[in-house]
Amino acid sequence: MTLLQLKYIVTVAAAGTISKAAKQLFIAQPSLTAAIKELEQELGITIFNRTNKGVILSVEGEEFLGYARQVIDQTNLIEEKYFGQEPVKHQFCVSTQHYSFAVEAFVDLLKNHGGEEYDFRIRETQTYELIEDVAKLKSEVGILYLNSFNETIIRKELRRHDLKFHPLFTAQPHVFVSVFSPLAKKEIITLEDLEPYPRLSYEQGEHNSFYFSEEVLSTRDANKDILVCDRATLFNLLIGLDGYTICSGVINEELNGENIVARPLDVDDPIQIGYLTHNKIAPGRFGQLYIEALRERTKDYSIDKAV
Repeated sequence: MTLLQLKYIVTVAAAGTISKAAKQLFIAQPSLTAAIKELEQELGITIFNRTNKGVILSVEGEEFLGYARQVIDQTNLIEEKYFGQEPVKHQFCVSTQHYSFAVEAFVDLLKNHGGEEYDFRIRETQTYELIEDVAKLKSEVGILYLNSFNETIIRKELRRHDLKFHPLFTAQPHVFVSVFSPLAKKEIITLEDLEPYPRLSYEQGEHNSFYFSEEVLSTRDANKDILVCDRATLFNLLIGLDGYTICSGVINEELNGENIVARPLDVDDPIQIGYLTHNKIAPGRFGQLYIEALRERTKDYSIDKAV
């Protein structure tokens, strides 16, 4: 296995066809096909499945691609630093539940280290997909929470995917509501206070188990339930319907708007928020810088402080 073969794999995966990749790499298509086949035989896996429209990654290929990208990224950094190579377009991806501090840290990373060219991505996604993203090395870092209800199941999934959870801070559950909601007038909200209002939750797709819910107390019955897929829709419905969602209490007015506030919920169910990394692959340079930005953004958060 060579670095060149790894570059071939990364290029073909991005191009979607052998012919397009061969043009980008300035080599003959038969040579590229032979190099990929040789690597597949050496590794004893099928990296690409051939179709009449091109190639698609196999399950094994998706995992291998994650490792290949890591090696190529690290090689590019070495070449830039020690061999005077021209800077390349660096890549980085993080997957997260819907947390404003994760976005803030991403902004800090770009402002301080993005450079003139980059391909950075932040995926606010479903909990199970988040875990799979880090497991398959599509993302170097994942951000989610654990509590007394979901911890056993989530940690089982993390062990199965060879991932590690790193705590950032512990938060007391809060309720996000519109400033116009009657609930906003309360200093502390009880579960009984919530009963007349619509509960908003993030949809979890085919893995819509209570254990993968992004909201605490997801098993509690509610007369009015609304599932959404994105942050903007959730906040619009908080305002338009006097809805609520139960979360960490971490809020950023610049990102979420001045019409959304957090109020403490009168329950004893602390949330431990942290980030995931892969046990077999250490985060690259930008992954490490992002983790530093995360820690800086959350260093003052505490269980008795709504931010």
